[in-house]
Amino acid sequence: MLTHIHGAKCIGIDAVEVTVEIDIDRGIGIHLVGLADVAVKESLLRTTTALEALGFHIPGKRIVINLAPADLRKNGSGYDLPIAIGIIAASGQRELPRAGQYILMGELGLDGSVRPIPGALPFAEMARKAGYEGIILPVESAMEAAEFKEMLVYGVGGLGDVVRILEGKEDCREMLVWNTRQYQKAHRARLAAPRTENGVDFADIIGQEGAKRGLEIAAAGGHNIIMVGAPGAGKSSLAKALAGILPPMTKEEALVTSKIYSVAGKGSPQDGLIRRRPFRAPHYSASLPAIVGGGGGDSILPGEVSLAHGGVLFLDEVGQMPKSVIEALRGPIEDRCVCISRLKAKVEFPSSFMLVAASNPCPCGYYGEGDRCTCTPTQRQSYLSKLSGPIMDRIDLHVWMHPVPADRILRSEKAESSEVVAARVLRARIVQKHRFAPGPTATNAEMDLKQIERFCPLSEACRTTLEGLMTKLGLSMRAYFRIIKVARTIADLEGALEIRPAHLLEAASYRFLDRRNLYDLIK
Repeated sequence: MLTHIHGAKCIGIDAVEVTVEIDIDRGIGIHLVGLADVAVKESLLRTTTALEALGFHIPGKRIVINLAPADLRKNGSGYDLPIAIGIIAASGQRELPRAGQYILMGELGLDGSVRPIPGALPFAEMARKAGYEGIILPVESAMEAAEFKEMLVYGVGGLGDVVRILEGKEDCREMLVWNTRQYQKAHRARLAAPRTENGVDFADIIGQEGAKRGLEIAAAGGHNIIMVGAPGAGKSSLAKALAGILPPMTKEEALVTSKIYSVAGKGSPQDGLIRRRPFRAPHYSASLPAIVGGGGGDSILPGEVSLAHGGVLFLDEVGQMPKSVIEALRGPIEDRCVCISRLKAKVEFPSSFMLVAASNPCPCGYYGEGDRCTCTPTQRQSYLSKLSGPIMDRIDLHVWMHPVPADRILRSEKAESSEVVAARVLRARIVQKHRFAPGPTATNAEMDLKQIERFCPLSEACRTTLEGLMTKLGLSMRAYFRIIKVARTIADLEGALEIRPAHLLEAASYRFLDRRNLYDLIK
């Protein structure tokens, strides 16, 4: 008897359908075909043991299992569940009339339990688009797909639960993910969670008004920023506080970010999509594949640039990172996506993030702080030379920070809270949302050349000001357009309809690390 069970496979952050065909006929042996990797081939032993543990028998005939399409390589342990259900249905041990109406994915334990798998969210999205009645997943994975309330999302704990659903004889509403105990617990925890998890508020950081202003502009327009300063100046604290002033994620942003985490196997058990903007802070010793993504064969996973999609990628001590890793950020910053190519596969992941970098100005860290620096000009130049011209061109705001004086710390003047700053940032983001609607562009930092020409017209006074800045600072064409983008954000924060020369001057003041001035600065 030939039976068809429907599964799925992730390619990037999207899923494609995989049909598990099981045929039982005269003969002997179990044969698995369809470009299955080692993990899928090992599923046969897990599956047969789980079936026997639940009282099902393995037919003493030839069992042929085909994973179609046959030219698409299948990997992972998620095919255990559709293979087991297919054997039960093809052997006639249970009548499963609803088997063709659902996508099934899950890893089986030897006792018949079902374990979570990566990629649940793309699987559910594919099932909805393909018109399936629903999807059946392990309960921990099903919680990632809880947002798709227009179809049935079942969260099961074992193979027996799946058989009950597909038989259609019982009311199985208690296994819908929204009715499970795990979902209710996660939902209550989310409602009780504070707005910021890191606990760093702008009001807790003394001084550094210039850096706070730069971070406010960066958050309002989605711009990249680098902070250069001595140890203890507050670079890391300010970067962590940035999470508290970013606006809430839209549903579209949350869906894409959640799909990335789901594919990477990092989808936390929660009620639906990831709603907090990610804040990724990899160590400066992280490898190139860890930052941009990688893997062997078809098992390509997203890296930090993709895990930070919709949020912040914080690179502390960026001057200590390998130059090859820093240079690899060029593409993701400019294109807002990363393409990972291997001999047998090519995968593209979204990577639209805010880059927040922090660095000391020299190896000892104290250049610019009186006579405390013990480095030679050559050492300073070598230290910052890793931040090449093309990389600095792609960073919109450069901020130099000095340690807060002791008398200022003792006075401990109360600063603006993150809540007040976040309100201004949100107003600026709303202006940008209306400006770019209904297109895919969300922030000023994402504008292309045509949008800059349309939304950032310059008066004659502005053109004269910008021409003088370009000549004096020796800026590249990319830096020229980034100054305009930053000036547009500064105008949005002020509620101004047009860019004024003062906005351009402030935007240009954040370009002090451009190459022509950098070498003069560190001598």
